Amino acid sequence: MAKVFSQLDDSLHRFIQAQAMFFVATAPSEGGRVNLSPKGYQDTFAIIDDRTVAYLDLFGSGAETIAHLRDNGRITIMFCSFTRNSRILRLFGTGRVVRPDDTEFLDLRTLFGLDHPGIRAVIVIDIERIADACGYSVPYFDLVGERPVLDAHHAKQPDEKFSNRITGDNGHSIDGLPALEPDHPLPSAVPRST
Repeated sequence: MAKVFSQLDDSLHRFIQAQAMFFVATAPSEGGRVNLSPKGYQDTFAIIDDRTVAYLDLFGSGAETIAHLRDNGRITIMFCSFTRNSRILRLFGTGRVVRPDDTEFLDLRTLFGLDHPGIRAVIVIDIERIADACGYSVPYFDLVGERPVLDAHHAKQPDEKFSNRITGDNGHSIDGLPALEPDHPLPSAVPRST
C-alpha cells in the first residue's frame, strides 16, 4: 500500500542507503523533453537532514538535469528495490546546482565517499513530498558490483576534453536550455574530500 511520509525517518534512511542506484527525473517548463537518468556509485548520494538530500553530479553526455533545474528547479528522485523486499520510493522536490567554485561546495563535498574524477557539481534537493509504492512488478536482480567504467574514463581525460564538453554538449540541454556556463570549473579544479 502506498504511503506518504512527512520526513525521511530512520527506516527510509536505511532503505535509501541499501540501494545501489537511484533515478533522477526533470522536465523543462515549456514543452521539451522529460529527462530520466540512472545514477550509480552508492557513495554519491547523501541525506543532509529529514527534508534535504544531495548527490554528486558527474560529467556525462549531456546536462539535462542542470538545464532543467536552472529553468524551474523541479526534480524527482526515485529509489527502487530489486531485492525480495519490493518497494519504490520517490522524493519530489526543488533542486539547485552547487558548483565546485561555490563556497558551499566544500562543506557538501564531505558528505560523499570517494574522490570520483569528473565531478561536475553537487545537486541539492529540498524535499516537498516523500511517497512510496509497492514495486510488486519490479523484477528481482542481483547486484554484481559497481561499474567502474565512468570513473576510469574520466580519470584518463585531459582538461581540454572537459573544457570542450562544458562549451559543447554540456552547455545546453537537447532542447536548447542553458546548462553549464562557459566558466564552469574543470574537474582538475574540484576540491577533494579530506
